[in-house]
Amino acid sequence: MIDDILEYNEKFVKNNGYEKYITNKYPDKKTAIVSCMDTRLTELLPAALGMKNGDAKIIKNAGGIISHPFGSAMRSLLIGIYELGVDEILVIGHTDCGARHTDSKVMTQKMKARGVEQKNIDLIKYYGIDFDSWLGGFLDLDQSIHKSVELIKNHPLIPEGIKVYGLVIDSMTGALRRVI
Repeated sequence: MIDDILEYNEKFVKNNGYEKYITNKYPDKKTAIVSCMDTRLTELLPAALGMKNGDAKIIKNAGGIISHPFGSAMRSLLIGIYELGVDEILVIGHTDCGARHTDSKVMTQKMKARGVEQKNIDLIKYYGIDFDSWLGGFLDLDQSIHKSVELIKNHPLIPEGIKVYGLVIDSMTGALRRVI
């Protein structure tokens, strides 16, 4: 697979395929989007929002969840705000999310089946990580979005005036529904 990617990339650069994507590091719409890594959203999400390359900072992770006030997603939002001019944040969950019903116990068994030793799992717990919560899913999509929005709004490093919204996108049609 990597050889195919590199071969394609060489042609892409040689043929100036990148030219239509040229922009700068500052989001034109001063917006950051936190959403799921689901492959269905790769092109659908920006298209459904009327966004083009360069309009927004898009932070993607499993479930589109801000799971920790000092994790990488929140760090990205803070950099977006203080270094790149972001003044609006959209937390966008989606229908039929694969992360929704993730079961940490099932995932632990899959880890062990692939050679991860129990002592390594225990080490994560030793450092204060609630393993079940960290790897687990969520039951209610709206509640999950609401929780992430509230975490952002109430974060001690988020300045006043930052607008934060929660939405759900239909992963088939792109239809949006506002949650908060």
